[in-house]
Amino acid sequence: MNGDDEEVVAASADPSPPLEWRFSQVFGERSAGEEVHEVDVISAIEFDNSGDHLATGDRGGRVVLFERTDAKNLHSSGARKDLEETDYPLRHPEFRYKTEFQSHDPEFDYLKSLEIEEKINKIRWCQTANGALFLLSTNDKTIKFWKVQDKKIKKVCDINSDPSRTAGNVNGEVNSSFPPGGISSLRLPVVTSHESSPVARCRRVYSHAHDYHINSISNNSDGETFISADDLRINLWNLEISNQSFNIVDVKPEKMEDLSEVITSAEFHPTHCNMLAYSSSKGSIRLIDLRQSALCDSHSKLFEEPEAAGPKSFFTEIIASVSDIKFAKDGRYLLSRDYMTLKLWDINMDSGPVATFQVHEHLKPKLCDLYENDSIFDKFECCISGNGLRAATGSYSNLFRVFGVSPGSTETATLEASRNPMRRHHVPVPSSPFKALSRVVSRESHGVDGNSNALDYTTKLLHLAWHPKENSIACAAGNSLYMYYA
Repeated sequence: MNGDDEEVVAASADPSPPLEWRFSQVFGERSAGEEVHEVDVISAIEFDNSGDHLATGDRGGRVVLFERTDAKNLHSSGARKDLEETDYPLRHPEFRYKTEFQSHDPEFDYLKSLEIEEKINKIRWCQTANGALFLLSTNDKTIKFWKVQDKKIKKVCDINSDPSRTAGNVNGEVNSSFPPGGISSLRLPVVTSHESSPVARCRRVYSHAHDYHINSISNNSDGETFISADDLRINLWNLEISNQSFNIVDVKPEKMEDLSEVITSAEFHPTHCNMLAYSSSKGSIRLIDLRQSALCDSHSKLFEEPEAAGPKSFFTEIIASVSDIKFAKDGRYLLSRDYMTLKLWDINMDSGPVATFQVHEHLKPKLCDLYENDSIFDKFECCISGNGLRAATGSYSNLFRVFGVSPGSTETATLEASRNPMRRHHVPVPSSPFKALSRVVSRESHGVDGNSNALDYTTKLLHLAWHPKENSIACAAGNSLYMYYA
């Protein structure tokens, strides 16, 4: 007995203490009672690999870029004060607005009589080159490759002519005379460069390759290719070639009435350029190897939850649908989010998830109401920290949850996307000891927050991203971008 207790204690020892989250910044904060326009609602968030830039996309087809300011101060040199500041750790990442551009516009497919909305579904950063930023953005049908580079603004100055007396029509008469006495000296105009301004240019457009709505794009680690996925197919593209793609996954049956599942998300492995994973509406995740065949209809590994005993309800398959998957930075673990839970998978172990975190357990009695108002089909994203120790995902009432995913960790935090993230305190229920390979962490049991406030299902936090190198999270609440650090 004592030996078992000692084993449990050793296994549950968490080397990293729980993080204390604080508010950092907010962009686009709305005042109380201010109406949010649909086109301003944020629909995508993504950090670049360095963490120095952040991109958001909205339902109006715009992409907004932010750049880190404290990093620039760190790399600057010269003043003694600046050098002294580098001796102390930075307080937290700080960002500022850089630029924005219209990525997509509303379109109309005349062949299918279908309106294509401009909403940005996904943004992915590409490798930087020559001081320029590159990124991919997509709506339901079209992917675009953007280059953003600082250009110096040039102005013409040192002109000694009087603009009001230039040759032209004056009171209906042609004026081509010189000033009285002539011009003593004529100075040629000089072009001078002023401050630089970021300019976005669309380099390539990848279109007409998807019959269904694009739900994912993902860059390959080779820096040359990327994938795009819709409900039934995954295509492989070369960044340099916009008029040709290769279909690598096709789950469309011969008869559409035989369709039993669709693709919900797809992601390249972060280091192995030949491996990618995609999830389905049945709750499974398939790992495929591009070296096996040109058309990867057969998977190399299948990850799914062992089928639970007992009767199934009408909602069983709906809530099992995976809405998002993310690889950890080292590629060993895979994070998935379905409507009820957040799961962590080891790609070397396909018998089941190594950890399951309950997010919406309290909503089980309300599934009928959530189905009636379509909330049950909400697609929540997930993200994992750069060190792989923690994961985060969103919920209703603009809440998001952070879980410790390392073995033995019982860390959990529920935060609100506001200037006071800890306003709604959540008292965690201790999880069972980490004794088995797979654990279920049940850390909430009510449909209310810690202050007994009923959850608001009309305000939902669907999109969030974790800084790749630091404990900093950016999340979207309507048209507002909130940032937190620990």
